[in-house]
Amino acid sequence: MKRIYLDYAATTPVDPLVVKAMLAFFSEKFGNPSSIHSFGQEAKKAIEDVREKIAAILGAVPEEIIFTSGGTESNNFALLGVAAALEKKGDHIITSAIEHHAVLGPCGFLEKKGFKITRLGVDKSGLVSPEEVKAAITDKTILISVMHANNEIGTIQPIKEIGRIAKERGVYFHSDAVQTVGHLPISVDDLNVDLLSLSAHKFYGPKGIGALYVRKGTHIEKFLHGAGQERGLRASTHNTSGIVGMGKALEISAAKLKKETILQAKLRDQMIKQIEKNIPDVFLNGHRTKRLSNNINFSFKGVEGDTLLVNLDLLGIAASSGSACSSTSLEPSHVLMACGLSREIAQSAIRFSLGRWSTAGEVDYLLGQLTRIVKKLRS
Repeated sequence: MKRIYLDYAATTPVDPLVVKAMLAFFSEKFGNPSSIHSFGQEAKKAIEDVREKIAAILGAVPEEIIFTSGGTESNNFALLGVAAALEKKGDHIITSAIEHHAVLGPCGFLEKKGFKITRLGVDKSGLVSPEEVKAAITDKTILISVMHANNEIGTIQPIKEIGRIAKERGVYFHSDAVQTVGHLPISVDDLNVDLLSLSAHKFYGPKGIGALYVRKGTHIEKFLHGAGQERGLRASTHNTSGIVGMGKALEISAAKLKKETILQAKLRDQMIKQIEKNIPDVFLNGHRTKRLSNNINFSFKGVEGDTLLVNLDLLGIAASSGSACSSTSLEPSHVLMACGLSREIAQSAIRFSLGRWSTAGEVDYLLGQLTRIVKKLRS
């Protein structure tokens, strides 16, 4: 059976060149980077080379890159670390209602500890209003956290404007850029961010490795306690092979970014056009133009999203009904509900996400099968 993967927003396959770069660090170059002997120093050099490489791609300096286990840890580190460092200054954090659970979770935790959390709503396309962010800031606000682009509907947020407002008011600004690093040009200075999260498995690197950009001078408490790795901010023996893989993956993605964006946007627009043309009663979720080049999210009226997913999977087509991290939940997407969709329409949503190895032939096959399946399920 033909197998077609259209769930790149959930995770990406590791690029073969990334695997090749990692292999030596499982065997020949296996030293602990904290050791002073040659084995350890060989690993340490590899890590620092990657730190420099990532910093250069993000427009940062090497000491501002802290390696973590992935996006969830990076987001928790940013929110809990800043809250702990600035709790005497203020107890107010601003975020949006459509953030990933890796941001909403720590916000809920902090709320139980006495912090005040403002969860800003979005418009029907999932956009956060910079003016609403500005209006929500108080003299107790210590952090604003708004994602760069939404993982479910692909809407790209006005991060630069929000960051400028935060800077003017002297408030730290964090952005979850897990869906955009490796897929959009990123400059931390241009985006006006103080903290930025990224995860390797979203740009063809290995799982279990990520990073948090922390602007020099930002007050943040350590998240993991133990030894003094990562300038004393993140204890734990370094995942050397993972770090090397992440560096190689980001290097490849940066080199291919322009070409891949153009190709994926072309396939995305073809899918949107054909779905709207061939299937009645469908609704495009997310902003029509301010969206990731690989994201297509539709609600199919009268069809259960999970049932549609199962039927597609039986034909070898992998897609998603939303965030992979909440795929076991029976509740409709909090993102789609925040955009004002009814429960029924939210539960009929499917996300297709394209990637490096997606082809026009795969898209044509999907479109033909999708039209047939939706018609069958509605009947």
